[in-house]
Amino acid sequence: MSTSPTLAPASSSSRIDYAGQLNEEQLQAVDAAAGPVMVIAGAGSGKTRTLTFRVARMLERGVLPENLLLLTFTNKAAREMSRRVKELVGSFVDVERILGGTFHHVAHTLLRRHASALGYSERFTVLDREDARDLMVSCLAERKLKSDRRIPRPELMLELVSLATNLQQSLSDVLVDRRPLFVPMAPEVFVTATRYRQRKAQLHLMDFDDLLLNLKRLLVEQPAVRAELAERFHSVLVDEYQDTNKLQGELVDLLAGERGDLTVVGDDCQSIYSFRGAHFANIIDFPERHPGCAVFTLTRNYRSTPEVLQLANAVISRNERQFPKVLTAQRAPGPRPEVVPALDAADQARWVVERITALREGGLPLEAMAVLYRAHNHSLELQLELARRSIPFRVRSGVRFFEQPHVKDVLAHLRLVNNPGDELAFKRVVRAVPGVGPTTAEHLWTSLRALPEGLPLGEGLVRDEVQSHLSRKSRPAFERFAGLMGRMGRPGAVADPGGLIEEVLSGGYAQALAAEATPEDGREEDLRQLAAFARRFEDLPRFLSELALVAEFAAKEALGAEAAGDVLTLSTVHQAKGLEWRAVFVLWLVDGRFPMSQAARTAEEEEEERRLFYVATTRARDALALVYPLSVLPREGERILLRPSRFLEELPAGEGAPYERLTLASTEAVRAGPSLGSDGPVALVSPEED
Repeated sequence: MSTSPTLAPASSSSRIDYAGQLNEEQLQAVDAAAGPVMVIAGAGSGKTRTLTFRVARMLERGVLPENLLLLTFTNKAAREMSRRVKELVGSFVDVERILGGTFHHVAHTLLRRHASALGYSERFTVLDREDARDLMVSCLAERKLKSDRRIPRPELMLELVSLATNLQQSLSDVLVDRRPLFVPMAPEVFVTATRYRQRKAQLHLMDFDDLLLNLKRLLVEQPAVRAELAERFHSVLVDEYQDTNKLQGELVDLLAGERGDLTVVGDDCQSIYSFRGAHFANIIDFPERHPGCAVFTLTRNYRSTPEVLQLANAVISRNERQFPKVLTAQRAPGPRPEVVPALDAADQARWVVERITALREGGLPLEAMAVLYRAHNHSLELQLELARRSIPFRVRSGVRFFEQPHVKDVLAHLRLVNNPGDELAFKRVVRAVPGVGPTTAEHLWTSLRALPEGLPLGEGLVRDEVQSHLSRKSRPAFERFAGLMGRMGRPGAVADPGGLIEEVLSGGYAQALAAEATPEDGREEDLRQLAAFARRFEDLPRFLSELALVAEFAAKEALGAEAAGDVLTLSTVHQAKGLEWRAVFVLWLVDGRFPMSQAARTAEEEEEERRLFYVATTRARDALALVYPLSVLPREGERILLRPSRFLEELPAGEGAPYERLTLASTEAVRAGPSLGSDGPVALVSPEED
């Protein structure tokens, strides 16, 4: 897929000891001659170091800093690279003259100078998210839609427009491919999106996506500007290239121009963000788009033990579309990864917490450990078990499962069934009724409390003295809410808390989520899993009592427990990319959960799910445990057997297996686990990022 790399002659007067600070693979990539260069940097192989030294090498060869363009995915990453380059080259080069930053930062900088070529004032305004939403609200209001005409909410309209821009697709294609729920609304979507674009142009406004789109327009439609930028940027370097979307990929090629001195660094095996618009073809087809490009592969991994890498290599070897590579460890051997079956989700959580406790008692701090999962709702049982054991933890999304707004909405319904006198729960639930704000909610509550004691809630909600506070427009939705609470309050309903959650979903909440949610946000699936979890409890009071324990534990942590620093990390795999821990646990490795059913419908999607599993395994430095439940307990009370993840079944078996398979999770297995102890400071972010 590549030509033989061409190396430029090394300077004999170099101030930097490249050979002493880089391994052979890194040195070859750093020394590569000008031209299209792709560096495939395996996990933990020193990607950032290699890119930094290549910039320094270019400066030593005489490339002026103002002729370099460095594109990254965070401005922080660009600043860090500039700092490292400055340390390498010293004061003989003004590194601050390098234009570096995110795609949006670079586009904004260039458009400030050339916006007039596109008909914009050079004093155009960049809309933040809130401003963009306000403008979209205004565009929707102009339509004056009849009550029977539905259209996505402003946030969803903005997302549809953004996807069309970044994927370089028509709105029609985006609706069909990504948001089929909104296809019947297509005419209104098209008209509103067109009006949004018109208003931005009239008012000299650009949202974040416009920055990239208009930079592309400059490069395509304005030959003079394109020539000026080609003369300015002799060399273009791109970090995390596997995460670029279609529009960003086109911008990279346009900015490199005919000169073609382009260096991209990334790892095809860590391309996991297609749901955000990342375009896998950018990296995998790079050699085809740039004939004669040199491809360098970094395979020396400085993070993980040979045992962890043996398993990770076995995982990713099953993908067909990739640049083949085998990561080799630069560290001493350690314990073999463990594949751990558990009876059910509760046993899975107990086993993980027992092992974490054992490692902690053996000297490994909590901050050196992480539990990873495919979706946020997979941590439900674990969060409860950690709270029971008073083990402090942080969730990398920033929001614990039971603190998410949609979870609290549904639980408020259950709290109201359990205690009709729960004022806070009532007001939270009733404010979701269209037309009911804080004042109306207060009046409703006052009238409800004035009714005869002992009157069922469902009956009280339909009384005239309560509904007299409602507008005519609010009454139909409020009556549906009253009917829902009546059904939830029927005799015996409290014996099935999971069924009550399903009642809320079928009573309109799932439909409300579908009208405003994206398939990726998983809120309805969160609630389905919450219902399954609730079925483990004998009745509603016991279920709510357990959740109160979690809330109390979270409150205590907020008062300072987490400030002590030693906390366990819980994270989805997507949010863990680029990080590392000494011990990593991966949960819910069953088909349907990991890989996730709705994310693995095609061969391409399954390969991305496998890349995601690969990313999970390569977060571990020393110890890796892959855990899965053998069964779930549905409402009917009969266990349903689960199939282990196909990614586990693909691993070699027998004597050559890259793992140790434990018997059913047990305390004995926990205590027999690896003793890692402490090896000094723990780096949560790898010094040699992926």
